[in-house]
Amino acid sequence: MVNPQPVPPLRVAPLRVALVTTFYPPCNFGGDGRYVRSFAHALARAGCEVEVIYDADAWCAMTGHSEIPPPLPEPPGVTVHRLSSRWPTGSAMLTQQTGTPVVQKAAIKALLDRGFDVIHYHNTSLIGGPGVWALGDAVKLHTAHEHWLVCANHVLWRYNRELCDARDCFKCSMTFHRPPQLWRSTGVLEREAAHVDAFIALSHSVAENHRAFGFTREMRAMASFLPADETEAKGAGTPAPHPRPYFLFVGRLEVIKGLQDVIPAWDETIPADLLIAGEGTYGAELRALAAGKSNVHFLGQVDPANLPALYRNARALIACSLCYEVFPMVALEAFREATPLIARDLGPYAQILDESGGGLLFTDAATLRNAVTALATDTALRDRLGTAGQAATATRWSEATAMRDYLALVREVATHRGRSETVARVDALVDGLGINAPGV
Repeated sequence: MVNPQPVPPLRVAPLRVALVTTFYPPCNFGGDGRYVRSFAHALARAGCEVEVIYDADAWCAMTGHSEIPPPLPEPPGVTVHRLSSRWPTGSAMLTQQTGTPVVQKAAIKALLDRGFDVIHYHNTSLIGGPGVWALGDAVKLHTAHEHWLVCANHVLWRYNRELCDARDCFKCSMTFHRPPQLWRSTGVLEREAAHVDAFIALSHSVAENHRAFGFTREMRAMASFLPADETEAKGAGTPAPHPRPYFLFVGRLEVIKGLQDVIPAWDETIPADLLIAGEGTYGAELRALAAGKSNVHFLGQVDPANLPALYRNARALIACSLCYEVFPMVALEAFREATPLIARDLGPYAQILDESGGGLLFTDAATLRNAVTALATDTALRDRLGTAGQAATATRWSEATAMRDYLALVREVATHRGRSETVARVDALVDGLGINAPGV
């Protein structure tokens, strides 16, 4: 009797994911482009084929640069498509004013029509506004990296001086020296949002703010993450970069970051220095505010390679933003180095510290001073909070957790839409990764 030959398993094609975003490194200003790049690399490590589509016109228009920097190297599985035109300022302005990709529409459509299982939109403000959501045919997701869906200026910071609690968008846009977006009063956002299967919020406060400002679609919670190739503490064992105990601020020097509330509280009775890493348009005012304070030091723009040691040896990272952050990566970078957080009780920080146990909240100058004094004088408390934060980066905010939750959402949407091939590809990925995705 002839033994039957084993039948090899059918090979399932990789899950194809398109990431559509306005900014992507090196044509990038802040956290959203950096997040998208980390997300693309994580998807590739999971076995997906990833294509990134971003608009260099927006970066050129906002910086005034005519030359685009060379692309950064990308790992296998990630292809980057950079859109550009001969008239970057005009292209960006047309999108900003109409809410649709006037100049780049044909190019974006041609790329998306090549066939994807998932089209995942990120910051679409200047790559196509809400009009870009209609392009392509796939499971469609959108992650809110700012509050652009409900705020023309992205940050719910009214008149460049206060938290927004009621709409006065025309006057506010003029305060920011930006032309008002007339399309926001036409209902186009609500109509185009019907093309998106799921909107994603990286923190509870983001979803709550969108509801409060009239965005009616449900937002699915999905945590941010620390990329797998960045999880190992890099500052361990490095000598302290400052001779005295210190607290650390890392970020842009802008009004909305709130350092003008911290520096006046940093008097000679605080038994530690304040180190400020970063630059920005508000830097001169902050330096003037710190004049005569020998315990406040401005480091300027710090090489990213030198940040881990600064985090690791700090008593805590201070996060003092006056506006609603979405999910600041500096918090995870500090936790990775076992450094706790002292954060203003605003936006995502209560959630971050509740889920990690990795720091203390403050609401005013007095509670800030109490938190600083506690972590400056109680080493056991500082180490306990730092260890808790570090543990959370290995579980709650790990790449494995992010990929598990993401694949579960893709599978849920694909099942609902009857996309059996996409469901099969997700299942094959989950089997290969050996993760237990909810619903898979």
